[in-house]
Amino acid sequence: MTPPPSGPVCAGASQYASYPTFSSYVRARGPVLLRTARSLTANPCDAEDLLQTALAKTFVAWERIEDHRALDGYVRRALLNTRTSQWRKRKVDEFACEELPEPSGLPEPDLAERQVLHDAMWRAVLKLPERQRQMVVLRYYEDLSEAQTAEVLGVSVGTVKSAVSRALGKLREDPELTPVR
Repeated sequence: MTPPPSGPVCAGASQYASYPTFSSYVRARGPVLLRTARSLTANPCDAEDLLQTALAKTFVAWERIEDHRALDGYVRRALLNTRTSQWRKRKVDEFACEELPEPSGLPEPDLAERQVLHDAMWRAVLKLPERQRQMVVLRYYEDLSEAQTAEVLGVSVGTVKSAVSRALGKLREDPELTPVR
């Protein structure tokens, strides 16, 4: 009778020794597979864990894999499937809160400046030809669609598009609005 081995023994150590081709495969292809795992994760430690998990799955299926020439493909698929499972189970780092945080560093709009801009815009709109003015007011102040504006004014949608485009061009060039830009 032989004495029991001294020291701790891994649970799967005897199985691992029964697959010498698996251990030689891991030694030969490990660096290449680790590069693949690193391309799937942002953290090198996570890549090592990912590869270990995929290799454990490969080890369990080692006897069922018929074509050992296609092992890289099998392990890569295991890497992808494992990474996808990890991604689906990921912890959400965002939490709902009662109030939205205010953006820092943005000054409060000056109400007087807003009123000056509003008045300047109205004066510029009043300078437009009547038809263009009607279309701009309906589109942007009444918030009607192009089709609704066309229907209200009894013109085609194309007419509304071109007239509004020309009107906006005139507003962009209005000298009273130039300093605001």
